[in-house]
Amino acid sequence: MSRMNRPAPVEVCYKNMRFLITHNPTNATLHTFTEDLKKYGATTVVRVCDVTYDKTELEKDGITVMDWPFDDGAPPPTHIVEDWLNLLKTKFCEDPGCCVAVHCVAGLGRAPVLVALALIESGMKYEDAIQFIRQKRRGAINSKQLTYLEKYRPKHRLRFKDSHNHKNKCCTM
Repeated sequence: MSRMNRPAPVEVCYKNMRFLITHNPTNATLHTFTEDLKKYGATTVVRVCDVTYDKTELEKDGITVMDWPFDDGAPPPTHIVEDWLNLLKTKFCEDPGCCVAVHCVAGLGRAPVLVALALIESGMKYEDAIQFIRQKRRGAINSKQLTYLEKYRPKHRLRFKDSHNHKNKCCTM
């Protein structure tokens, strides 16, 4: 059986946010995937592609899997953007610096677009967000997704107060 050449998981850190972008595991590769999640301390996984593995094993390990699939090569629908940003606002307010994993099939389109949206919502310009992600994930984000990110208008929902002051775990809404 031939194996697809998949890029290794990459960590993207910005301010008090940490993301792990990865490709989708199968039931056969779930153990390695779980080890990667534990290595980076990810306790939440956002799956934006069709189901390719049983999430029961991850949930037994205390890892929550959110299923928010959308079409390959496409920008995310509005309701997924809202769910994603609400999840991040909650996660990073409760536990600044925690890691949220996100995966699509190859980890080059849908997952990086969601991370780019988070970076843009936290104050980064869209061009900088794309460059920042592509430095770690070569080939990420197709032209249709680039156009979407260029036209996206942030509401600054992920602008957090000083992340260096650990006594203050609040975020501005």
